[in-house]
Amino acid sequence: MTTFEQLIPAPDSSHWVPPVQGLFPLDEETVLHASPGTEGVARWLRGTVGAATGLPFPDGRNDNGIVLGIDAALADEAYRLVVDGYAIRIEGGSAAGVFWGAQTFRQLLGPEAFRRAPVDSGREWTVPMVVIEDAPRFRWRGMMLDVSRHFMPKDGVLRHLDLLAAHKLNVFHFHLTDDQGWRIEIKRYPKLTEVGSWRPRSKWGHRASELWNETPHGGCYTQDDIREIVAYAHARHIAVVPEIDIPGHSQAAIAAYPELGNTDVVDTSSLGVWDTWGVNPNVLAPTEHTLRFYEGVFEEVLELFPSTFIHVGGDECPKDQWRQSPTAQARIKELGVGDEDGLQSWFIRHFDTWLTARGRRLIGWDEILEGGLAEGATVSSWRGYGGGIAAAKAGHDVVMCPEQQVYFDHRQHGGADEPAPIGYVRTLEDVYRFEPLPPELTEDERRHVLGTQANVWTEVMEYHARVDYQVFPRLAAFAEVAWSTLPDPAERDFADFERRMTAHYMRLDALGVDYRPPGGPLPWQRRPGVLGRPIDGSPPNV
Repeated sequence: MTTFEQLIPAPDSSHWVPPVQGLFPLDEETVLHASPGTEGVARWLRGTVGAATGLPFPDGRNDNGIVLGIDAALADEAYRLVVDGYAIRIEGGSAAGVFWGAQTFRQLLGPEAFRRAPVDSGREWTVPMVVIEDAPRFRWRGMMLDVSRHFMPKDGVLRHLDLLAAHKLNVFHFHLTDDQGWRIEIKRYPKLTEVGSWRPRSKWGHRASELWNETPHGGCYTQDDIREIVAYAHARHIAVVPEIDIPGHSQAAIAAYPELGNTDVVDTSSLGVWDTWGVNPNVLAPTEHTLRFYEGVFEEVLELFPSTFIHVGGDECPKDQWRQSPTAQARIKELGVGDEDGLQSWFIRHFDTWLTARGRRLIGWDEILEGGLAEGATVSSWRGYGGGIAAAKAGHDVVMCPEQQVYFDHRQHGGADEPAPIGYVRTLEDVYRFEPLPPELTEDERRHVLGTQANVWTEVMEYHARVDYQVFPRLAAFAEVAWSTLPDPAERDFADFERRMTAHYMRLDALGVDYRPPGGPLPWQRRPGVLGRPIDGSPPNV
């Protein structure tokens, strides 16, 4: 197979430039011309492809160079890549489209173009003379990364963004707060990171495990770290959607500021940052103080994140404390919301109104449907398709991310050699046959499906090599589902995808990704110590 027949995600259309199957050479004289609006893509090309090839790509325009341009006749993220005997032209409907075309150009150069420096100084670089026309199927092609259960340092997040960009994914859902850790600096509430970002120990493996890692775990991002991450993502045409979880999954915040909890039923002053996994009973108190506190949090979040969407969680909020709390019961009666589900709906609606007034849109997990959905809210449908179907039929936008198909913390194989065999078995082929658009929706209702994302919860992922193992190679299959126009799941050509993955594994090798290989030794068998057991000698996952 030639390089243009090994592309992932698969493009809409690709063919040789007639009449011959030729190659376009790149050398020290190959210039790079960036038309207005594409200067950022040119910087990215010089910094990545230039670094890998050792070619300088000087600025200029001649008959044998690379030309970047915007064609308003193309859709926003669409691109056209033409390599003929005269030039390499990458045009997009916007700078984002040009960037995705540049990603395809990188793949055409071969796996060595994914390294950070040349490995063969005598290498002759060529690109096949082809015409590729392409556009994404969905406008929301995302991945959620949980850094609350296990913290990922900033450099790991930046690396993760590069991996998303290489697969033409354009949304990074950043899960920043949970019971087990608060990861973002909020200047007016310093205890959120001083206290809430560290826990004294961690459960090892699944929550049913009897093993513990007694090493304290934590970390946080300063506001300048966040600005850097957002700017890095923006340069790669990735939107960063922050998640601040309310009203459940909030014990780290309550540990820092006990008055946020239901103090009339729990001694919240004794609560620490949670050290195990699962659904936590300690939720936020439905008080005016709590609302004002989180308005202060969100004010700083909005300053840091330009994303239209702000995720508020809203999932797995047990109502037991509210049922027992005189304060919560009085609030239910005062507001006339009927019951505890209505109280949660009131909580979410408050922040929907608050965010809308500031030009943003609220998005939350499908539990925000309980008690009635706020008018402008968007739903992340994770408990299967049901929440997304209900929301779309009611006229709300939806992102499809059902746990049964695209939770990458779930195991990839049914064998006993998986490092943490939790959840559903979802193989590479299972992900490739995932269909984000449920047949229950009409054509009009389908317009409310903004797209899809895969979710990565990190209870059993202690460091980035474990994240790599769980995410790859399944991310490649997911990226094709999100980007490419594919037939119905049963008719998809998985054998062709596997053939193209042969080249893609070499790209992942060049990028240093510790993926689960399709056969042969697993990563911790071929590289002892990477995944099996941390350097401090703590017990392995069970």
